Amino acid sequence: SPRRKVLLYVTGIVGALLVVTAALLLVDLGGSEGPDGDDRAAAPTTTTAPPTTRPAELPPGVRCAGSDCTGQDPEAMGCGGPLATTVARAVVGGATVEVRHSETCGASWARLTGGAPQDTVTIRVGEAERSATVAEGADTVATGTDAYTPMVAVPADTTAEACGLLADGREGCTTSP
Repeated sequence: SPRRKVLLYVTGIVGALLVVTAALLLVDLGGSEGPDGDDRAAAPTTTTAPPTTRPAELPPGVRCAGSDCTGQDPEAMGCGGPLATTVARAVVGGATVEVRHSETCGASWARLTGGAPQDTVTIRVGEAERSATVAEGADTVATGTDAYTPMVAVPADTTAEACGLLADGREGCTTSP
C-alpha cells in the first residue's frame, strides 16, 4: 500500500538523520576548540600513577617489597638466597658482619657469621633499626654461631649500616654504598 511505503520512507530518513547527528556529536567536526574558543590541543591532559614501593608483580616466592618488608625475616619472605648480595663487610674479632641487600625486595638486613653466643648484630637505615643475637636455639633467626636481623626497607639514596657487638665488648660497623 502507498501509505505503508511513505511510512517506511519517513522512518528510514529519520533513522539516517539520527545516525548522522550521533556521528557529528561523537566526532566533533568543529576542531579542537572548546565552547569558549580555548584550544584544548594546547594543554593536553596527562595522568601519572602515584609512585609505589611495591613492584607491579613480584617474582615467584617473594612475599614483600619496600616498607612491607621492614621487620620481616628475609628468608621467609623470599628476599634472601640468589636475590641478595653482600654490599658491605667488616671483621670484628673472629666474626664477620655484613650488610645484605635485596634489590628485588628493596630491603637490607645485617648478618653476623663466625660469632659466639651473646654476640649481637644490628642493621640501621635512617631511624629504623633491627637486631639479632647469637644464642643457640633461643632466636628463630639465630642459629649456631650465625645470626641475621629482620629486614629494614632501604629507600633510594639511603645507606644501611651493620654493626656487630661481640660478647667480649669488641664492636665494629660498616656502611653500604
